[in-house]
Amino acid sequence: MTMIAYSSLAVAAAAETAEAGHAAPGLFQDTSLYVLIAFIVVVVVFARAGVHKMIVGGLDKRAQKISDEINEARKMREEAQELLASYQRRQREAEEEAAAIIEQAKKDAQRLAVEAREKIAEQTERRTKAAEEKIARAEAQAISEVRGQTADLAIEAARTIIRDRMDGGAQGPFIDKAIAGLRDKLN
Repeated sequence: MTMIAYSSLAVAAAAETAEAGHAAPGLFQDTSLYVLIAFIVVVVVFARAGVHKMIVGGLDKRAQKISDEINEARKMREEAQELLASYQRRQREAEEEAAAIIEQAKKDAQRLAVEAREKIAEQTERRTKAAEEKIARAEAQAISEVRGQTADLAIEAARTIIRDRMDGGAQGPFIDKAIAGLRDKLN
């Protein structure tokens, strides 16, 4: 407030006191006047010393500091948002890569299972053919052996029968020749 306003208040207060029927105290006996004078002196001293400029300068510095802190906070927030977006992109890429790896692994597993089945089928078929061939060879060999033994038995039986029925002297070479020919035909 200005000095005029304080002096107006002092005059108004004195007028009210006089109207109320009290005797107005003397001008120098009122403490309000001394407070007013002290206030005016302090304001003048501060104005001459430039305290208002220091206060305004301090407030400006504080406002600038707060503004700088707000700007720094904005920058940090933007950087944090960029970093978060980067991490989210990386996470999505990692999830997509993991899904692709899993999908590829499933395909590989299916392919390997099919290949394994085909190899087992081929191996089983080869072993079956080998076993069948071995059985056929064994069968052929057994038949051959049986034929050979049968031929030998037939020859021996023929010899025995021919010996018993024919005389041995004249027909011996003929019989031996026939038996030898029979053995060649049966084998």
